Amino acid sequence: MNDMTRTRIIILAASLLTIGFLIYLTIQLTDNSGKSVTELIEFNIEDTSTVDRIIITDAFSRKMELVRSENGWTDENGGCVTQENVQFILEAFKKIEFKGYISENSKSTFTNMMSAQHTKVEIYQEGDWVKTWFIGPSAQDHYGQIMLLETADQGKSSFPVMMKIKDENGIIEPRFFADKRKWICTRIFALSIDQISKVDVKFNEEPKRSFTVTKKKHKLDVYQQGKKLPQVDTAMIYRYLQNFRKIHFELANFELSDKQIDSMRRTTPFAVMTITETTGKSTKLRMFRIQSEFEQRNEFGDVVNVDMNKFWCELPDGQFVKCQYFVFNEILLGHVYFPMDMEGVRTE
Repeated sequence: MNDMTRTRIIILAASLLTIGFLIYLTIQLTDNSGKSVTELIEFNIEDTSTVDRIIITDAFSRKMELVRSENGWTDENGGCVTQENVQFILEAFKKIEFKGYISENSKSTFTNMMSAQHTKVEIYQEGDWVKTWFIGPSAQDHYGQIMLLETADQGKSSFPVMMKIKDENGIIEPRFFADKRKWICTRIFALSIDQISKVDVKFNEEPKRSFTVTKKKHKLDVYQQGKKLPQVDTAMIYRYLQNFRKIHFELANFELSDKQIDSMRRTTPFAVMTITETTGKSTKLRMFRIQSEFEQRNEFGDVVNVDMNKFWCELPDGQFVKCQYFVFNEILLGHVYFPMDMEGVRTE
């Protein structure tokens, strides 16, 4: 055997050993069930129009389920949710991209950290579960998020990676919250004039401010404390009823405890508003003043120790929300639209 032949054999043997090592390494990187033990990075959803269910569970075990319906997104019970928040999530599904791998020295630390605390996002397309995101801490530069992926096809990744939203600087986690109070739809009324049959506003402390508007086909009437007002401008009645097209509350309750709410319920609301729709549906709102440490002027110019910017409102489902007088005065102050006798109205 000459030197050239010996050299060729050595090269061939080395090549076979290299190929064998690569095959062995590939096998080691895949467990018996076929799951990858390396980092999965395919977090994105190309066609978000097929996403029809999203379940978000936070580190405090709070859960929020979002379901796509014919008229938009709702909660699991068909309740109204803020559509803009859902769009932020769908945008993240589509635009998320790989930022980088975690260093070998940090893998164990971040893996253990995410096992203890993370936000879990389960994603369904056309009724089937396809992916779950596990969202951990922000990247060290705060321009991305430490995340781990589980998919129906490849199983759960063994190690997290760094992800980011394309063309954006910042973290991803704030888009995904499970606190139902942050999802609640702020809309209270979105009624056209044709949908309204009756509006009744009762002021418990100042009865003369109470009024009722009735609409029966084209017949419109206004009453003050049960007495029909003569010569009311029909145009002003229409103007008043138009205000119900867009009435929202400002904030869900992040302040009052259950005990404080029960205590407030036992007090007398300063106003009670009941709206009856032409379908027969009735919506009742109970409104409560917020006491203020500082003197303020009310709508009549009198000095009072009451917050004249915001008040608490009990919705028909029992929830308490914070509302702005600026928004509600359009539907609470009947004397602005109708020739009501306001003589003798008591002020605080």
